[in-house]
Amino acid sequence: MKKNNIIFIGMPAVGKSTIGVVAAKRLGMRFVDTDLLIQEQEGRLLHEIIEEAGEDGFLAIENRVNRELHVENSVIAPGGSVVYSDEAMRHFKEIGTVIYLRVSYDTIRRRIRNPPQRGVVLREGQSFQELYEDRVKLFEKYADITIDEDHH
Repeated sequence: MKKNNIIFIGMPAVGKSTIGVVAAKRLGMRFVDTDLLIQEQEGRLLHEIIEEAGEDGFLAIENRVNRELHVENSVIAPGGSVVYSDEAMRHFKEIGTVIYLRVSYDTIRRRIRNPPQRGVVLREGQSFQELYEDRVKLFEKYADITIDEDHH
């Protein structure tokens, strides 16, 4: 498989899907939103999967769908929690360039007023800021390129 895909990673509400659609159009590529693939394959909405399977069950499904994604010449927008899956992220790095869309905590907090309503699952006792800080470390670990949206 060629390494000719672009994968956008980052927190929810950074614009992975919005930027992904525009980039795909401009570059003549296909656009893939893996959250939609998960819903399609599972036959239910993301929040229903989380409610029924729990967070770990959802992460296992997300890992499977993302690591089994075999596309070429595509812009891929996975969910923000995909970085918890080393298998899926290694697969993405093998099939394309991983671009981290970085925004500050203050910016993301303004964009997401109610994290659970946005589908952001917080572990028991975890604050949204702690989730942000945990994920940033992983986004930075996997990124080939980082685009700072706060200072562009």
